[in-house]
Amino acid sequence: MPQVDDSDRTELRDAVFPMPRALLQLIPSLICASAATAVVVGLGLVAGALAHAALAVALIWSVCAAQWYMVHRERMDQVVARRYLELLTHLQEPGLAPVFNAESLPAVDHRSPWYAPLTRIRDFLASFHDRQMQLETSRTALDIRLQRTLAQLELNAAVLSKVGEPVLAVDAYDELLLANSAAEMLLETHGEKRRIAGGSMRDKLTNMIADVRRRPVSAHRTEELEWTDAQGHKRWYRATVDNLRDQPSGFEHGGAVVVLRDVSAAREIQQQHAEFVSAASHEMKTPLAGIKAYVELLADGEAESETEREEFLDVITGQADRLQRLIENLLNIARIEAGVVQVSKSSRGVNEIAAEALEVLRPAAEAKQITLVSDLSPLYLGAMVDRDMLSQAIINLLSNAVKYTPQGGTVTLRSRLADHEIQIDVEDTGVGLSEEDCVRVFEKFYRVEKDKNMAAGTGLGLALAQHIVEDVHGGHLTVRSKLGQGSTFGITIPSAGRNA
Repeated sequence: MPQVDDSDRTELRDAVFPMPRALLQLIPSLICASAATAVVVGLGLVAGALAHAALAVALIWSVCAAQWYMVHRERMDQVVARRYLELLTHLQEPGLAPVFNAESLPAVDHRSPWYAPLTRIRDFLASFHDRQMQLETSRTALDIRLQRTLAQLELNAAVLSKVGEPVLAVDAYDELLLANSAAEMLLETHGEKRRIAGGSMRDKLTNMIADVRRRPVSAHRTEELEWTDAQGHKRWYRATVDNLRDQPSGFEHGGAVVVLRDVSAAREIQQQHAEFVSAASHEMKTPLAGIKAYVELLADGEAESETEREEFLDVITGQADRLQRLIENLLNIARIEAGVVQVSKSSRGVNEIAAEALEVLRPAAEAKQITLVSDLSPLYLGAMVDRDMLSQAIINLLSNAVKYTPQGGTVTLRSRLADHEIQIDVEDTGVGLSEEDCVRVFEKFYRVEKDKNMAAGTGLGLALAQHIVEDVHGGHLTVRSKLGQGSTFGITIPSAGRNA
């Protein structure tokens, strides 16, 4: 804040040095007075005249000094008062506080009649300056805290938007306070829609929120909700709702936060597990029931001859073998899925393994008058394989083909090399599969409904073959089929050259 400017200094100079100018104005009068004195009195009275003149000069000087002091003090008081008044009238201007402090304020003469009021104004200005400096410091600190808070909010929003699970918060009137990208996409709350729209899952979710909000204390609720998307696909979400009564910022009036977790995969696994257990139990009950029935017949003496007893024992043995195969297949699949199966890979000729598997199925094929055709490549098809496991997979495919090919049909085993991969195909002229059956034929215990009476089975052969080919050997097992025209199951595994 300015103190004493140039105009003020000019006024003060005029007040401080009025005496020389007064003396200059009195010189002509003094000369005239001296001349008149000399003429009237004569030369002899010169000394007296000079004494009178000196006295007059002293009187004039005293008058001028008194005038100077009074003007100086009055002008100084005016300058100080004007500066204080200017400061008082500009207190609300921004940036004023750093300009002045207690030391920079104009001083007040204690002999001035304005000393008391100007001192109070001075003290007020100094106190105001200190308070304003404190406020400026506080404002700077608040600005820093605000910037940090805004940066934290932006970071939280960015992190929340990257969370894959839908997260949202609502107030007591179901108005959305917060929703990340996943929640907006799932609940279709984009743009101006700031409420959870209606729908099967949305209505249940709204009811959950309302129930949790009504509770007087902090509450938590979890429930699984079914959701059908626009394409008609069903999904399941585990909704977790918490009220926010114990939180600040106004949530005590009924706000709630919701987290939705997609549990469709877990539900599907649970369903598959339940189906697996049910199917395994059913498959085991059939041979056990047969064994129990014939054992009871033998125990009751129903077999009157040796021939009948041998027939009963053959049935019991067959059912026991069936049960054993079922258990072995289940254990093999479980070991492969768990990754604990013992695999012994070595460089083998695939054609040799395929030819041996074909001979294993030849008696069953001849019994149904089915022609087995060997169309193996003349090239040596080497691969790193587990001989027993690959042989079991090929045997399962050939056995399946023989079972579902009518009498007089043909089953062909073919091999070839294609793009550093070995392709093994089992082609038959059997009943064929529909498109739906082709999709599900590798599922555990799945059997084509229309063909169940053609042959007995557990529905595990193709599932086990798929695990052997894909999980153990890193290949692919595919199927191509048409109803009434037969099927082709293809094994593709890397050749030894590709593995190298």
